[in-house]
Amino acid sequence: MQTFIRTTSDNPDFQLLIIELDRLLKITDGDDHDFYSQYNKTENIKNVVICYHDQKPVGCGAFKKYEENVAEIKRMYVLPDYRGEGIAPKILKELEDWAKELHHKKCILETGIKLQSAIALYLKSGYTKTDNYGQYENVENSICMKKII
Repeated sequence: MQTFIRTTSDNPDFQLLIIELDRLLKITDGDDHDFYSQYNKTENIKNVVICYHDQKPVGCGAFKKYEENVAEIKRMYVLPDYRGEGIAPKILKELEDWAKELHHKKCILETGIKLQSAIALYLKSGYTKTDNYGQYENVENSICMKKII
């Protein structure tokens, strides 16, 4: 049975999932990992969604305010054994709903060009590619996306 909770980045289950995410990203990012990891610190993230399967934390996602009325989706991850069960789209939808409740009008995100399953998830969820923003502006390995919520 899947359950989803809203919490903060201080949640120990979120912290454990992030350790797993960072292990994966260290491999996929390669030499660029230090650049990306500086923008993924959790102390600036206040809005976190965790998915539990039979009370075990199996996936997470978060957002933070990027600018007025714009939320940036961060730290999306599902444990490998639970992929393909529709967890990631549900986490993303919960994040979008929460952002909308807090009066955000748009969600933006950045993902790595090598993370094809993430790109597919976002496109299927209604995100469109946009020019790279902020710190990702001239980064060839980044793909930025947006969605009006």
